[in-house]
Amino acid sequence: MYNGVRQAAEVHRQVRKYMRSIIKPGMLMIDMCETLENTVRKLISENGLQAGIAFPTGCSLNSVAAHWTPNSGDTTVLQYDDVMKLDFGTQIDGFIVDCAFTVAFNPMFDPLLEASREATNTGIKEAGIDVRLCDVGAAIQEVMESYEVEINGKTFRVKSIRNLNGHSIGRYQIHAGKSVPIVKGGEQTKMEEGEFYAIETFGSTGKGYVTENLECSHYMKAFDVGHVPLRLPRAKQLLATINKHFSTLAFCRRYLDRLGETKYLMALKNLCDAGIVQPYPPLVDSKNSYVSQFEHTILLRPTCKEVISRGDDY
Repeated sequence: MYNGVRQAAEVHRQVRKYMRSIIKPGMLMIDMCETLENTVRKLISENGLQAGIAFPTGCSLNSVAAHWTPNSGDTTVLQYDDVMKLDFGTQIDGFIVDCAFTVAFNPMFDPLLEASREATNTGIKEAGIDVRLCDVGAAIQEVMESYEVEINGKTFRVKSIRNLNGHSIGRYQIHAGKSVPIVKGGEQTKMEEGEFYAIETFGSTGKGYVTENLECSHYMKAFDVGHVPLRLPRAKQLLATINKHFSTLAFCRRYLDRLGETKYLMALKNLCDAGIVQPYPPLVDSKNSYVSQFEHTILLRPTCKEVISRGDDY
């Protein structure tokens, strides 16, 4: 298990190093995502559910904090003044490496990026066996909110987004039930030996609160859903595709397109309405705000805390 997840992390490091060398203003977001995903597929020797991509490439821009990836036909272009959260995952044998960083070309945003990077490092330092989740959240918020950033002559205090958090990770289960808050006042639950956690923080110049907005791209089959009778043959067929290629890993519309699925929106809505699949629309802070994110996957081993996805870059 350790070696599988370390191998997935090594792929993550190599892919993000390569992507950092080619990401430039003027790139089509969809081209960037496909380059990243094809690089993961190649390096990890993609093999059905045994090894591959763990969830869609999040490349949320500016006030969008998470869960945005372009759907087919999207013409969004990366701009010099954008703040992009690049959140992608690799998996081997269902063991997921969930790790993210923020790209900004304009140095004006450096303090915003530093706030979430340092807050994430603080969360990693505080985490450990028998540590209460609320204590991790309080430490993260204190560091995050000690930063301020000046954007076009106006100064903003960086805020932790209070309704976003890190999470425990299970096998083929990106959110395994425990949440790691990034503000104080979280739950008293303790971290336990043998658990994997995604420690992620989001710093914002906006309200510090996100709502669902924009067109949905991310979907995931519910982890413990039993048999649900479906009337539409097309929905049954789409579910078979989802079961075969993704099981309970998250996917996006582009991944369905790539598998040759067409005219599936009605069937997908049917699966969502039946509670078999859950939609995860983009999460957005207030208009004209900027959000930065950093994230690592850690493993609480009996004798030490291993930051699986740590690299030379962050």
